[in-house]
Amino acid sequence: MQTLPLRIGAGHDLRAVLDALVAQHHVEAAFVLQGIGSLSVARLRFAGRSEFTELRGDLEILTLGGSLSPDGPHLHVSVADDGGRVLGGHLGPGCVVRTTAEVLVALLPRHRFRREFDPATGFDELFVKA
Repeated sequence: MQTLPLRIGAGHDLRAVLDALVAQHHVEAAFVLQGIGSLSVARLRFAGRSEFTELRGDLEILTLGGSLSPDGPHLHVSVADDGGRVLGGHLGPGCVVRTTAEVLVALLPRHRFRREFDPATGFDELFVKA
């Protein structure tokens, strides 16, 4: 495992930056171990829903984690608004960093992550290959 600490600047799409890492670092498996920072736009998909909900304003990233693969990221985030209310769910495209995002990624060069349909769940799920 190789750790990769990142600082992602204002205006960047958080998900797009993380999605690009596997290709940039020539690996097929990585994990976002944790992230903090702020967003001005958060697009979250809540449990059991198919559509994303967009939040706007001064949002603090409290937690960020998930897997990165050539098939795309699977990331979860929790954010707090300026009143301290917390919401969380799947991180969607279009989440705009407000000031900064500090993220720790673990690159796993000896593994391959793939998303394949799992008939037991009805979703594309993570399959790990060494």
